[in-house]
Amino acid sequence: MLSEQSAAVVRATLPAVGGALGEISDRFYAGLFAARPELLRDLFNRGNQSSGTQRQALAGAFAAFAAQLVERPDVRPDAMLDRIAHKHASLGIAPEQYPVVHRYLFAAVADVLGEAITPRVAAAWTEVYWLMANALIAIEKRLYAASEAEGSGGRRTWEVVERVEETADVATFLLRPADGAPAPGFRPGQYVSVRVELPDGARQSRQYSLVGAPGSALRRIGVKRVHGDGAPDGEVSNHLHAHARVGSTLELSAPYGDLVLDTDAGTPVLLASAGIGVTPMIAMLEQLVAGGHRAPVTVVHADRSPAEHALREEHAAYAARLGDATAHFWYERPEPGHPADRTGLVDLASVAVAPGTRAYLCGPPPFMRAVRGQLIGKGVAPADIHYEVFGPDLWLADPRD
Repeated sequence: MLSEQSAAVVRATLPAVGGALGEISDRFYAGLFAARPELLRDLFNRGNQSSGTQRQALAGAFAAFAAQLVERPDVRPDAMLDRIAHKHASLGIAPEQYPVVHRYLFAAVADVLGEAITPRVAAAWTEVYWLMANALIAIEKRLYAASEAEGSGGRRTWEVVERVEETADVATFLLRPADGAPAPGFRPGQYVSVRVELPDGARQSRQYSLVGAPGSALRRIGVKRVHGDGAPDGEVSNHLHAHARVGSTLELSAPYGDLVLDTDAGTPVLLASAGIGVTPMIAMLEQLVAGGHRAPVTVVHADRSPAEHALREEHAAYAARLGDATAHFWYERPEPGHPADRTGLVDLASVAVAPGTRAYLCGPPPFMRAVRGQLIGKGVAPADIHYEVFGPDLWLADPRD
C-alpha cells in the first residue's frame, strides 16, 4: 500500500507523469540499451522495440498500477501483475535486474520532466516503482519455486520429432526432451518461451502456447510466421519456419501463463479466439473432452478465411466430442455456402451464452475488446472474462478500458 504522503503526491502528479510516460519510455529504453546493449540483443524483443509496442506496454502498465494505488488503494491489481510476472518468468527475469531498470527509468523521468521532479515527487514515484517491482519479484519467486518443485525449472533442450504445415503461415512442432527426462507438467492455456540464436549472434525469445492437454511425454507448439507488413518480419517465427526441422533442437523455458482453464465440469465455458489465438483454446478443448465436461461449451473463432484457420479440423472435432457444445466460426473471406451471419467480424447477438459462463479470450486486443463488451452485454460477469495477449499487453495502455 502506498504511504499517505506519497499517495497525495502521486495523485497530484499522475496527469503530468502519465501524460509523459510515452516519451519517458523512449528515453528509458534508449539509455538502458546504450549502457547495456546485451539486454536488447539477448533479452528484450527487438521487434517490439522497433515497433514501439513494448514502450507503450511499459507506459500503460506503470500508469495503470499508479492509478490503482491512488484510486483503489485496498485492491491490488493481481491480474495485471500475474500476467507480467508469468511473462518475466518465461524469460528468466531475475531480482537483480529491477534496480537496473529503476536507475534508467528514473533518469529518463528526470530528463523528461526536469524541475517538476522535486525530491518529494521523485520519492513518491520511487515508492510506486518499488511497490510494483517487489510485487512482481515475489510472484516470480513463487513461479520459479513451483517450476523447480515440478522438476521443470530453467531452460531445457527439446528435439523436434514432427513438423506439420497447418496453413501457409502456421506450422506446429512436436517436441520431446532431448535429455530423455520426463516432460514437465503444465496447465491448458500455458505457453513456453522458445529461445533461438539468430544469424547475428543474438539470442531472442518468443512465447508460444502449448497445443494439447497435459499428460503426454511430448509437447506441441504452434508458430505463426509473422509478416511485418511494412515493419520488420518476426525474427524468431521466421527463423523457426526456415530452420526448425525434424531432428533440430530448441531451447524451451518451463511452462508459464496465467490464462489457464480453471473450472469444474458443471461450469459453462466460452472459448473465444482469433487467428493464432486458437492454439491455447485447442489445449483447453482437449482437456474439457478428457475431463468429461458436462456443462455447455461455446466455441467462438474469427479468422481471415477457412484456409488460414489453423487447426480448424481439431477445433471443430473437439467441440463435437463434448456433450453440450456449439462452435461458431467467423471468416472475412468465407467459402461458398458459409452462413451470412458468420461472415465478417464476430457478432454474438445470435449466440446463446449460458448463465454463469466463464470466458477465455485470446487474440488481438480489438477482437477481445469487442467480444468482452458483447459478453458483458449478455450478462457475463467481468470477473469471469479472462484473456491472453500474444506480445506486449497494449490493452492496459488503452484508456477505454
